[in-house]
Amino acid sequence: MSDFYDQMASLYHLIFPNWDESIERQAGQLTTVITERWGAGAKTILDVSCGIGTQSIGLAKRGLMVTASDLSAGAIARAKVEALRRAVEIDFSVCDMRAIQSHHQRQFDVVISCDNSITHLLSDDALLLALQQMYVCTRPGGGCLLTVRDYDREERGTGLVKPYGVREEGGKRYVIFQVWDFVGQLYDLAMYFVVDDRTSQQLVTHVMRTQYNAVGTDHMLTLMRRAGFTRVERLDGCFYQPVLVGNRDA
Repeated sequence: MSDFYDQMASLYHLIFPNWDESIERQAGQLTTVITERWGAGAKTILDVSCGIGTQSIGLAKRGLMVTASDLSAGAIARAKVEALRRAVEIDFSVCDMRAIQSHHQRQFDVVISCDNSITHLLSDDALLLALQQMYVCTRPGGGCLLTVRDYDREERGTGLVKPYGVREEGGKRYVIFQVWDFVGQLYDLAMYFVVDDRTSQQLVTHVMRTQYNAVGTDHMLTLMRRAGFTRVERLDGCFYQPVLVGNRDA
């Protein structure tokens, strides 16, 4: 999966119609959830799948103290550049979410993993290990926040096309879409960026491939409970994906 995001690091912002607007909007939505759930005193955030910084940068701009890691060295390299460009301080590093305890070696008010990142883990054992690591890195009285796809509502099959739309940047046009192929609960995902620079009759297509685990939110909530989190629940209508939250009791 790190190769997938290394390859996509320079293009990832194009998934969003306007990445800067998405950074601001998502930060506002996540800050609201964090404040309502854990209070205004929840200030230290660990983002264990930060990618190029979509959530981390926005939260840091709102005054939260953000530490961020990701499995992809390419994504982390770009996140550092983007944070510097926006004059925010974030401690970025490369780390697998299944090993955050030994890597970060401290606890945070809230541990987050957004953009469906946790479902790259393809077994219950791997998911539970990641959630246990998040639990250990959460201070008593704090909590965990995940955002995931609502797989119970997704069509299953092969050759499923998921369009993202057309983007214009630097005189080029990008046509972006995914293709999903399910095998049981897992599916192969191919991410396509078709690039038209309008100066020739030829197109350049970038294709990145990875796998996901189409785990339902009820099952993910069960795994969060097994990891030790309490008051576990799904929140709808507050983010572009379902939000799953749980507490670590004081």
